[in-house]
Amino acid sequence: MLPPETDAEGDTRGFSLASAPYEKDLEIATRMRDTAFKRVLKAMPYGTLLKMDAPYGSFTLHTNTAIPAVFLTGGIGITPVRSILLEATKQPLSRRILLFYSNHAPEDTAFLAALERVATTNPQFTFVPTMTEMGDARGPWSGETGYVTTAMLEKYLDDLTVPIYYLSGPATLVTAMRKLLDAAGVNDDNIRAEEFTGY
Repeated sequence: MLPPETDAEGDTRGFSLASAPYEKDLEIATRMRDTAFKRVLKAMPYGTLLKMDAPYGSFTLHTNTAIPAVFLTGGIGITPVRSILLEATKQPLSRRILLFYSNHAPEDTAFLAALERVATTNPQFTFVPTMTEMGDARGPWSGETGYVTTAMLEKYLDDLTVPIYYLSGPATLVTAMRKLLDAAGVNDDNIRAEEFTGY
């Protein structure tokens, strides 16, 4: 069955799973924009059958648990990170994971409360949410502010060249983070990226 409206981007989109492998239901998350696809998605009745073609990609956690994993993400780019983080927390392996998560304000931050809960239960996980537009925020914020910078990373990491980095989010964020890591001397082989375009 064809959707009631479409646009130049077509009738299909790629989504990252936000749910962990052990969770019963598949979960995706998206930012709602005023596009034909999102209007159809929003109006879709509960129980509508969807055709899925998956999975694709290789945005997965590295196997060497001695090397820290550092996620640099923003906005809805958090979806694959949530899945990876929940699964890593459930595993008995000890692995240091840091998540730097940039958003405009706390109320715009998907999964904020859930990630804060994981940080209280997983001693190997360091959660660093940062807000870039607190002037427009509806409430107070006591955490980091501003964009992720080399100085911010150095507050939490002794040597920026050691971890494996995972970049996910809008193309502008991924490009900026790659430039930051390149300037810090991080080997390109230690950087993995997933850009969110056309969502």
